Amino acid sequence: MGHKMVDQAYDLNRYQKSIFSESKNNINLRTETLAFDDVLLVPQYSEVESRANVNLSQNLDLNIKLNIPIISSPMDTITEAAMARTMHELGGIGIIHRYNSISEQAEMVHNAKAGGVRHPAAAIGVTGDFKERAMELARSGVNILCLDVAHGHHILMERALKTLKDSYGKSIHLMAGNVATLEGFNDLADWGADSVRCGIGGGSICTTRIQTGHGLPGLETVFECAQSDRDAKIIIDGGIKNSGDIVKALAAGADFVMLGSLLSGTDKTPGEAFVGPSGGLLKDYRGMASAAAQNNWRSKVASHEGIVSTVPYKGSVKEVLGELERGIRSGLSYSGANNLKELRHKAVFCKQSDASKYESAPHILAKV
Repeated sequence: MGHKMVDQAYDLNRYQKSIFSESKNNINLRTETLAFDDVLLVPQYSEVESRANVNLSQNLDLNIKLNIPIISSPMDTITEAAMARTMHELGGIGIIHRYNSISEQAEMVHNAKAGGVRHPAAAIGVTGDFKERAMELARSGVNILCLDVAHGHHILMERALKTLKDSYGKSIHLMAGNVATLEGFNDLADWGADSVRCGIGGGSICTTRIQTGHGLPGLETVFECAQSDRDAKIIIDGGIKNSGDIVKALAAGADFVMLGSLLSGTDKTPGEAFVGPSGGLLKDYRGMASAAAQNNWRSKVASHEGIVSTVPYKGSVKEVLGELERGIRSGLSYSGANNLKELRHKAVFCKQSDASKYESAPHILAKV
């Protein structure tokens, strides 16, 4: 790993030793975890003369290259054909959600491909009709299948990945998740995943940590999974609030970021904008494990681990992504990095105190 932490109390090498301390009750207890807001990147000497010169391209595999390291989430209020087309135009990838019939999803893939998407991507589950859905999506021209479950380090994921890898080999990129640990990442890679979604419970409308007591902060998840010696790509999914978080994730070892809330409420998300109680325009945004979403797509509710919300209408997703991209480019230049590989080698992290967190945000109007 190239990144460094300038704080003796935080030793990244602990992953190569022991990341647990033992309590008096013999319970494994992780001694320290870090979220994105717990750290900053220390500015470095830079020879990057313009952020326009920064190269953000990244290979998903040997055949698929993205010009920006951003993937839109397979949620029914985020990615259908329109978002997939726009993500492609801007250099990223959109994963078409699976919360519909096989024929409806296949039609979305067909429309995305007809609209110029070179590498259509779509989500599937790991039980039920997943084999039939995968087959129909493959016929429609999908190049990326995203095995999309909340807890991916599971025997059902193992069976599904092995089945699909046997069926499609290298002809279809298999993205799978979600996981939060190095062991989970390595297992999914060994089972056949070409890329792994990393992150449990950090999404803005996710309640997994509250409902189940399980999860791991997003940055900690990246630090851990980045220790892997497998070739699978790391996709951090959840907890990203701004372009600064994206830079931190990429510096920590993520190859790509998956976004939901940052893209919510934009013009290419499914659904129409509507006038809210205060007169402003709103759009729906919901977690796919929310009770309402589960009732819609499978007519029953298991454990609900998400909420339903509305967000202000943000307008053009191109403008939103453009602003994020500019922030990422500036972030790389502050570390003196011309590309993502250099960022990982040059980045230096420092932990923030509470006072530093306060100082980091605009505070001219804050009350003392």
